[in-house]
Amino acid sequence: MNGRRGQVFGLALALLLAWLVVYPILIVAGDAAHADALRAFVSRPGEWAALWASLWISLASVALAALIGVPLAFLFEWFEFPGRKALGALIALPAVLPPFVGVIAFLFLYGESGFVARALQHALGLARAPWRLQGAGAILLVHAYSMYVYFYLLTRAGLARLDQSMLEAAQALRAGRGRIFRRVVLPLLRPALAGAALLTFMTALGSFSAPYVFGGGFRLMTTQIYSTKVNGDLALAMVETLALALVAVVGLVLLRHTQGEDLLVALGKGTAPRRRPIERPAVRALATAAGWLFAVLLLLPHLTLLLVSLVPYATWTTETLPPVLSLVNYRRVFSEPERLRPLLNSFWMASVSTAAAVVVALAAGWLVVRRRVAVRRWIESFLELPWALPGTVFAVALATAFGVSKPLALRWVLVGTVVLLPLAYVVRSLPVAGRAILGGYRQLDPALEEAAASLGAGRWVTLRRVTLPLLGPALAAGASLAFVGALGDFVSSVVLYTYDTRPIAIEIMSSLRLNELGVAAVFGVLLMVCSAAVLSIGARR
Repeated sequence: MNGRRGQVFGLALALLLAWLVVYPILIVAGDAAHADALRAFVSRPGEWAALWASLWISLASVALAALIGVPLAFLFEWFEFPGRKALGALIALPAVLPPFVGVIAFLFLYGESGFVARALQHALGLARAPWRLQGAGAILLVHAYSMYVYFYLLTRAGLARLDQSMLEAAQALRAGRGRIFRRVVLPLLRPALAGAALLTFMTALGSFSAPYVFGGGFRLMTTQIYSTKVNGDLALAMVETLALALVAVVGLVLLRHTQGEDLLVALGKGTAPRRRPIERPAVRALATAAGWLFAVLLLLPHLTLLLVSLVPYATWTTETLPPVLSLVNYRRVFSEPERLRPLLNSFWMASVSTAAAVVVALAAGWLVVRRRVAVRRWIESFLELPWALPGTVFAVALATAFGVSKPLALRWVLVGTVVLLPLAYVVRSLPVAGRAILGGYRQLDPALEEAAASLGAGRWVTLRRVTLPLLGPALAAGASLAFVGALGDFVSSVVLYTYDTRPIAIEIMSSLRLNELGVAAVFGVLLMVCSAAVLSIGARR
């Protein structure tokens, strides 16, 4: 009876996930089969240019992120020098900045009216700013800053799992350092490097904030979809959405084939190589100085946000640095209830969506790992699919699926209600929560739950007293990442928000349009601090 009940629950969860994740995409695919829209897409060079731009920008982002992140990982994992631990933590700071907030910080720092441009303009006596932070170069700059962390963290993790005995065996065979690196280290790191490349490629392909702010006349498919939808050509927007989804799926499949999961076993045995101290004083001092200089450069966007948040309205015009600093912007935000509303909206929507995603992930973990239901592969695939597709694709798909009332087709009008945006956050949070919690379940010894049951504990008591405490680290990791992602979301929000559900990212954009730079920076600082606090709690757990 229990086995049959588990199969029924598994089928119910698979159908629920299919309705949330797959059904909207199928509706978009059906709507995209519009002859006029297909002809318009195929015949317009701008559409192909945007699709090609999305592809090469994503590949270039992978290359740039690897060029920065991989050498840093080797430096901090293989060598010992003063300040290594502190610097190693600071190097990961870009992960604290939500995407849209990081873009705004870059605008304040490196934009035409930013600190660096103004400083150079005054120093060189130029009549105008020395550059325009716009186009493909600006987008790649932001991507390189924010995405090298994937290569840095995953390569460090791979290096920490390397087997010292393999390196010693290669040395015993008189292989040189270059040969050992090329024939032993790199092959063993292939899963980590391929995983980082996959994360970077998919993140860059779905990037919206940087192209939206810095793109100018240079369009990627994410901004092209948004522009087409805003202009009212919904049929063409469906075709564009489907085209980007197909590119994402093809990229995911190709990159997955390069991961070499069989090599993961080799990484997990033995003892990791000892860190080698840099013995030459000059080289050690140079490595330390370079590390601190790089850390300061990484901190500049964070410090810039904080500084701009202290600038009163209309007091900073042509000066290199703001002439007046005060807390007036913070007083404005916290004294006006209407200004606090987007922050509260983001908190409650992120909390609700995270809780829902964690509950679904817990149910999936129990059904997939413990009950091993027949549809377990479908459940795992449905949990991963939202991560494989850009946020713009899912936002448009949800707006399309739930923009009409067809109860018999399981479609209701949710556009314009308070339900749709949290629902989008739930879908986008499923991959993060699902991967963390399913991984936690797989590391959990079922004998512990069986022992509790043999002592007379019921299912709910076992769940509350044994399973959930043991899943604590996985729950904390999945929930914190899902919460931070929803709290700072801009991609889904800009497509689906209403005035009553506008989140903090949309309020930042509105403040910038009204030239209230200080207020926009205040919201950015609040979002940055909240994200850092939640991630640190998750890391400690």
